[in-house]
Amino acid sequence: MMPAVDQRRLGVISPAKPMNQIFRLKGPGADQDPKGLFTIDIDTGDVSVSRSLDREIIDSYLLEVSTTDFSGNVIEGPAILVITVIDQNDNRPIFKESRYTGEVLEGSPTGTTVMTMMAFDADDPSTDNAVLRYNIIRQSPDKPSPNMFYIDAERGDIVTVISPTLLDRETLPTTTYELEIVAKDMAGSEVGLTGTATATITITDKNDHAPEFTHPLFEAHVHEGSRGVIVNLTVDDRDDPATGAWRAMYSIISGDPKQSFEIQTNPDNNEGMLSVVKPLDYETVELHTLLIRVENEDPLVPDVGYGPSSTATVRVTVEGINEGPVFFPDPLIVTRMENIPVGSFVASLNATDPDIREIQSIRYSVLRDPAGWLSVNPVRGTVNTSAALDRESPYVQANKYTALFIATDNGTPPATGTGTLIIHLEDYNDNAPFVVPSVAQVCEDANDLNVAIVGGRDKDLPPNAAPYKIELGKQPGLDKIWRVTRLNSTHSQIMLLQSLKKANYQLPLLITDSGVPPLSNSTEVKVQVCICTKTKRYCSSAHSHRTSLVVLLATLLLVPLCKYHKTTPTQLHPAEAVCHFRIIYCPDL
Repeated sequence: MMPAVDQRRLGVISPAKPMNQIFRLKGPGADQDPKGLFTIDIDTGDVSVSRSLDREIIDSYLLEVSTTDFSGNVIEGPAILVITVIDQNDNRPIFKESRYTGEVLEGSPTGTTVMTMMAFDADDPSTDNAVLRYNIIRQSPDKPSPNMFYIDAERGDIVTVISPTLLDRETLPTTTYELEIVAKDMAGSEVGLTGTATATITITDKNDHAPEFTHPLFEAHVHEGSRGVIVNLTVDDRDDPATGAWRAMYSIISGDPKQSFEIQTNPDNNEGMLSVVKPLDYETVELHTLLIRVENEDPLVPDVGYGPSSTATVRVTVEGINEGPVFFPDPLIVTRMENIPVGSFVASLNATDPDIREIQSIRYSVLRDPAGWLSVNPVRGTVNTSAALDRESPYVQANKYTALFIATDNGTPPATGTGTLIIHLEDYNDNAPFVVPSVAQVCEDANDLNVAIVGGRDKDLPPNAAPYKIELGKQPGLDKIWRVTRLNSTHSQIMLLQSLKKANYQLPLLITDSGVPPLSNSTEVKVQVCICTKTKRYCSSAHSHRTSLVVLLATLLLVPLCKYHKTTPTQLHPAEAVCHFRIIYCPDL
């Protein structure tokens, strides 16, 4: 349908124009886009519409009318022509969405606003063409009442009509209702155009139902000493499973003084999983009676409370099993001297059978004895040495030797227990000390560099070790060439008293510890006599020929008194040549 057109002319153009003048029309809709909507009769000046107009696209046009000669020169004008497109009701109301969702809490008062519907009409808002009215034409399902909701015709607000008592999520046939909403223009008159949309309303849950146990009494059986889930407690709750009004929380309110049990909620089915977290003892308590309470995560509404069905009793029967013997104390710690005679008493193991309601015997055996030092009486549990205890053994750590034993009862089937024996070994002076290092260096000339430092070592502990006494060997005359002086409790210095040629000499030393009784060790230290400068020492190779100090001493002592025969010098490098002397005759000795 062609919309009505309102024409207004601004300016004056004489209708009686000469024959040599024509009318011309300019502007949007004429010679500008959208071109050709309006045309003008060049002789009469009548303006015509060439095709349909759409007010919702362009609601008015501003044109210019003028007269010109045939060459296009303006004779008169231009005059302003305003064309207004008058609205027709050609647009239906449109909802922005085809489906709307809302929710209302169960038990809400009558008149509670659920949601607001809003439609749009493209017609002229100043006319009835765009004045909308809303109406509910269908409710599904229509129980318990076909008019559970009402929509405000002008504002589009959907409110509840049903009473709070009937708006009960748990008793309604469904928790979701679908409303078909119609919006009609022309203020809802019969000739108005319509648009429709669907409103889906969900009745949401509030915690108006307390959880209830399905049984007042639950039974469970568990083996003593075991852990884990022993029974699942089931509850009913009519509230929405997707909310905290349905999710259960369990607690043990009595019967668990030692906190041997724990209860958690299974998130999949809302059941309470009762578990043993500390092993139970059949011989101590055979039957446990627990009182369990269930609550919701969300608090109940004020007019609803937890009743007797929100608590349940759980009877847990403990079943006995053959338990292994238990050592006491564990570990057993004793102190013994090393090197005590084989067969000596070490300790007496003590293992008891926790199955006090049964009479069972216990036998002992060795489980782990790294050094093979121990034996155990299978009946009495006495531990004796089967080899010498050695504190210095690699099997001893921090003076402690650890062995493991097994106690086995005669139950069916037999059960075992493991106990630890720790022997703290006291030291016995059974290791002679020794001198370190085994090689020392001095300079051939008696000067500040003719001193070497040596120390004592001992595998034993104080007081069976330091202080050490280090002295020259008993060979006569050593003190003419060497002197040993104590520096501290562990070290001494060796001093060369007279010049010796560059060579390696075996110096006999005697080292004695402080044990009771003391132990001594005769040893030799290789002393390298070197040629020394301010910056370097020249010593014989550690593997070069060595000169015996005994022979050297004999030579030095006997030259004035004896006849001797000089042998041919050893064919060595000149710097390492050593003369060997052989005593031939000594009449005064």
